Amino acid sequence: MATYLDFEQKICQIQEEIIAAEIRYDHHAVNILKIDLEKEVAKTYANLSPYQELQLARHQDRPYAIDYINFLLDKKYELHGDRHFRDDLSIVCYIGYIGEERVMIIGEQKGRGTKNKLKRNFGMPNPEGYRKALRVAKMAEKFKIPLLMLIDTPGAYPGLGAEERNQSEAIARNLLELSNLNTITVSIVIGEGGSGGALAIGVADKLAMMRYSVFSVISPEGCSAILWNDPTKVEAATKALKITSADLKSLDLIDDIIPEPLIGAHRDKAGAGEAIKTYFMAQIGALRKLSDEERLEKRYNRLTAVGRYSE
Repeated sequence: MATYLDFEQKICQIQEEIIAAEIRYDHHAVNILKIDLEKEVAKTYANLSPYQELQLARHQDRPYAIDYINFLLDKKYELHGDRHFRDDLSIVCYIGYIGEERVMIIGEQKGRGTKNKLKRNFGMPNPEGYRKALRVAKMAEKFKIPLLMLIDTPGAYPGLGAEERNQSEAIARNLLELSNLNTITVSIVIGEGGSGGALAIGVADKLAMMRYSVFSVISPEGCSAILWNDPTKVEAATKALKITSADLKSLDLIDDIIPEPLIGAHRDKAGAGEAIKTYFMAQIGALRKLSDEERLEKRYNRLTAVGRYSE
């Protein structure tokens, strides 16, 4: 059963009326209601607040990395383990084909349902997850395979074991190695991009965000707790942090916004998957026109241009 957010209640009501009209075989009413639905969707999603976009990014029905991998890849094969400690299931790595193009995909996976969320550690990778991602990225470099990285995490796991196994070094190592990785790389924020946990697979030739995804240095909940010690300030923190795709694009912190379906990826998973496929394949085509030296130089210039200030 679909889950509706507070601001989607009118959409929910119209959709229920459409179902009732279809049961009655009232085709005239169905046609009228579908027009009303389109108008309501356009009205609702054209005026979203940053907090509402955060809710969409975290929506329980929103596609996760494995959903997109299953949509994108043919003849896929999963790659496991970091060759040091264990296989971290909050990071998934696959090799397969998109059409005739052989690609590798690394994704952060949150999991659905209590059992699966625990299995995937709620999408919060341990150091071995980032080391697995780097191992697979290095394999992509060795065989000159384009690499797609799907970001969706509240942040790197902050547990004692993760710190003992050097979480910060694993993230820093990925930043260093991915910045100089000699193969085509594209990173896409598909849901929630939280702090270093997102940055660890966010260094690429192109960094894009889905329309209703977020990218931030800290969660709005964490920000409101630290700055105001008041959980009711979450909406204000969300606005102040400027975490939406439009905000980050305006600050030149990302390259592109991928136009997922207006009603959201959680309502049109196939449409969202097709949008990612179209974007990724277009970037592969464009980046292949550059020599390795030109591509690495452009990546370097983009990364070093991040950050601005005003006096």
